[in-house]
Amino acid sequence: MNRILFLTGRPRIGKTSVLLRSINVLKALNYKVGGMVSSEIKKGEVREGFEIVNLLTNNKGWLAHVNQKTGPRVGKYRVNLNNLTHIGADSILQAIKEADIIVIDEIGPMELFSTDFKDALIKGLKCKKPVIGTIHYRIRDKLIDPLIVEENVEILEVTYENREKLHTTIVNNVVQYLQTTT
Repeated sequence: MNRILFLTGRPRIGKTSVLLRSINVLKALNYKVGGMVSSEIKKGEVREGFEIVNLLTNNKGWLAHVNQKTGPRVGKYRVNLNNLTHIGADSILQAIKEADIIVIDEIGPMELFSTDFKDALIKGLKCKKPVIGTIHYRIRDKLIDPLIVEENVEILEVTYENREKLHTTIVNNVVQYLQTTT
């Protein structure tokens, strides 16, 4: 049983889908789930950007978009640092105070451009609440690396074979952790 569970895997393997299924089951079990999730936004078959959502307030905004004029560039996208702070980082800080479970989707190159996001991430990982999230499969960051190799962290790889049932493992782990700490 680990307090912090991160999903990783190749792009578009279904990390966020597994995370969303976990969130839905935990909410159905009457746990208060807070933090942030991100999703790709498409126009037809073409991905235009990524949206972030605060799970407690449903406040939404662009994380990155192909038409964003300013901000750090990651591939064809520019990161919206304002939304990353005022929706992303703030949602993690709010979850630390108000939720039973903290969700962080995702720890990746776009998010790590924000000092506010990094600070909120560290606070979330250091608090005593369970954290579930996704982590970019190749992410390396001198601030984050030591935090994700601690003994209470488990990184689960999402594969085509396990992605339909992996949420059960996550939910069971989180519920068991919460039951032993309350």
